[in-house]
Amino acid sequence: MRDGLAPGQRKTWEITVTEDMCPSFLGKRVHPVLSTATMISYMEWVARRTILDYLEEGEEGIGHSVSVRHLAPAPVGKRVRFFAEVTRVEGPRVDCRVWAEHDKAQIGEGEVVQYILPKEKIEARIQAMA
Repeated sequence: MRDGLAPGQRKTWEITVTEDMCPSFLGKRVHPVLSTATMISYMEWVARRTILDYLEEGEEGIGHSVSVRHLAPAPVGKRVRFFAEVTRVEGPRVDCRVWAEHDKAQIGEGEVVQYILPKEKIEARIQAMA
């Protein structure tokens, strides 16, 4: 990992909620709002953005844990901003506080933990599970 990644650094990402982001089960839409699964996916993405500039040749980030609370709905058409703030860098471990909001509410909050590891170590672990 390149030097410089430190607590306090932030990244953002903004989306507009679309129909394909709504919760559905067995092909049936449940609500016309951003699904929890989609919210978590964007939270993980914005946390990943905090490490991208610090990956060295032969390294990759890998998710370790996600802990999130979904606090409010974001209806289809709503603009949602996602934030990640690095809270801890300890060796290969990078912890981020994440949250999402729109013009009327904070819709979610939580933590994403990632590790920066050699690609060959990640690939070996994947192969061991095949």
